[in-house]
Amino acid sequence: MLGRLLDAAAGRFPAADGAVTVLPALPGGLECSVAFTGHAVVATALPAARVAAHRPDGFGGSLAPDFLRALAGPQGWIGVVDATLVGRGAGGPARLRPLAGADDHPRVGFARELRTEVRVFGDARGLVTLAAGLAGRTELGVELHRPEGGARGRGRSLLGDALTLVPEGEPVFAAVVPGNARSLRAFLAAGFTPIGSEVLLRPARTRA
Repeated sequence: MLGRLLDAAAGRFPAADGAVTVLPALPGGLECSVAFTGHAVVATALPAARVAAHRPDGFGGSLAPDFLRALAGPQGWIGVVDATLVGRGAGGPARLRPLAGADDHPRVGFARELRTEVRVFGDARGLVTLAAGLAGRTELGVELHRPEGGARGRGRSLLGDALTLVPEGEPVFAAVVPGNARSLRAFLAAGFTPIGSEVLLRPARTRA
């Protein structure tokens, strides 16, 4: 899966043939469905034949609720559909410092549930998590301390500073809920590019 994501980050996308590629499940008991333009990639412990039996497709069907529930099982956890964005590290001197005392913050807790090697940075504007995310990719999360007032420009500037934490030119990914338009606009303004969409799952299945 990581190779597929890095290829997409470099502009090398799978053929828009409507097909679904099935790969092994992710570490940590997670699975995912990632949709590119006209092609989907599903990482799951289910056999490819069982995946195909649910008739997903690369034109959006791989993110359909019934298909995701079939992947997760009746009691499995299904995350939200996120836009998959990619940016590039800026390198240079880091403009954010590690942030102490943030272990109880919901953003940090969420990151640690789904990612590994989570590091937290921030300042008066907000906090940033930098971690190994889906398939081990470098993944960035951001939350402003006071998003309800005077947030214009703060998210973009925080993201710009966060990119100095990543070596120059190295791809860094973000998963953003499309309905969070403020966050999506900030990422786009900071130079991130949409490459697809994704859903994470933590299955709870019975044996077939």
